[in-house]
Amino acid sequence: MTEAGGTILIVDDDEILLGALAQWLGLSGFATRSARSVDDALRLLDDAPGDAVLCDVRMPGRDGIELLDIVGRSWPGLPVVLLTGHGDVPLAVDALKRGAFDFLTKPHDPDRLVATLRNACEQSQLRRRVAAVEAELAGEDGVAARLVGRSDAMRRLQDEVRGLIDAPLDVLIRGETGSGKEVVARALHDCGPRRTKPFVAINCAAIPGEMIESELFGHEAGAFTGARQARIGKFEFADGGIVFLDEVESMPSAAQAKLLRVLQERVVERVGGNRQIRIDVRIVSASKVDLREAAQAGSFRADLYYRLAGYEIAIPPLRQRGDDILMLFARFAADAAKAAGRQPPALSAAAAAAVLDHDWPGNVRELRGAAERFGLGLGLRLHGEAVGGETPPPGLDALMDAYERKVIVAALEEAGGSIARAMTTLGLPRRTLNEKMRRHGIERPKTSPGDPD
Repeated sequence: MTEAGGTILIVDDDEILLGALAQWLGLSGFATRSARSVDDALRLLDDAPGDAVLCDVRMPGRDGIELLDIVGRSWPGLPVVLLTGHGDVPLAVDALKRGAFDFLTKPHDPDRLVATLRNACEQSQLRRRVAAVEAELAGEDGVAARLVGRSDAMRRLQDEVRGLIDAPLDVLIRGETGSGKEVVARALHDCGPRRTKPFVAINCAAIPGEMIESELFGHEAGAFTGARQARIGKFEFADGGIVFLDEVESMPSAAQAKLLRVLQERVVERVGGNRQIRIDVRIVSASKVDLREAAQAGSFRADLYYRLAGYEIAIPPLRQRGDDILMLFARFAADAAKAAGRQPPALSAAAAAAVLDHDWPGNVRELRGAAERFGLGLGLRLHGEAVGGETPPPGLDALMDAYERKVIVAALEEAGGSIARAMTTLGLPRRTLNEKMRRHGIERPKTSPGDPD
């Protein structure tokens, strides 16, 4: 079996080259994701950074050098390998100074490309392992470092995950959209005995029904039109590691039947082939619906549900996590501010109360977006409206009016309410003093007996 190399994000505006690179790297033992622009790449990196980035330098709009700079700020330590068709030596030197892992020219040498990316992935994976060890030495175990929170609900979840790390069970995770199902799955992988092997995430809802069997189980050359070469599937690639089936409730019924057989026998057959290939994988699946109820309703295979649910975890929604909300908000805001080279703004009492009161239907994903905007100085917006802002500082006119009112009130108090004596103290004629008192809302004081007022 091809040795697993890691997960590569390929960024190139040339669709043909993008497909060719993905195919070659897939055959060479890498998992790949593809983006045709820097903006698309950043969205994929937000979901999961992976092990390395392979990026074309010259693209319309933002180019590979800009992506390199952003990765260096937001994902320090993630290797970036740059490709260019121009052989520009000064550009190469500049890219290396900016932190590029390597710089290759087009047409690239396929063997050198694979060797370079394999080295990049190995360094990336080693860096993560060192970080996990450092977190444990600092008194924060790997699970707590990934599943952030001190609320009772999060402590229970952390304990559940710790108990499952070494257990030989497949796991089903249930939680609302954005609640962190993949974060839990990655904690099971990164903190467990399979951490040196691949973590392969599959969004079952994003793969067309006619392609899902080929994606999951691979195909032989000639299995269908366009299948010119054999290709290993996600399950075969993940041998020794973990397969994460996200939105598993969306899997077509035909694929459910084949998946059930894989779970029962731990073997796969590529599409168009007859050879059984034994695999050693742990299945972690996730659903935003109750699969038990879906099975009872007939929209999901009951036998597959019982196979997937060796152990079932329910992730608490963010609204049930108390002060964890503020902890996460502050962390995301600080990270965004740091990436932009600025100081994170202080969260006022009114803003903190609004953050805690919000129901966060999008859970951690929604919270992160709001916190990052706040960290970049764009204020706090909930339900599409600005909330929790401090009163803007008064201008010079307002400050002078406030000072004048204080002086008049003090003069009247000192004069015992006598307008005549206050006029003398302030050096103002009666008409002017009366106008100022009306403008500042100062009531005419009652005069004492015998006062000339």
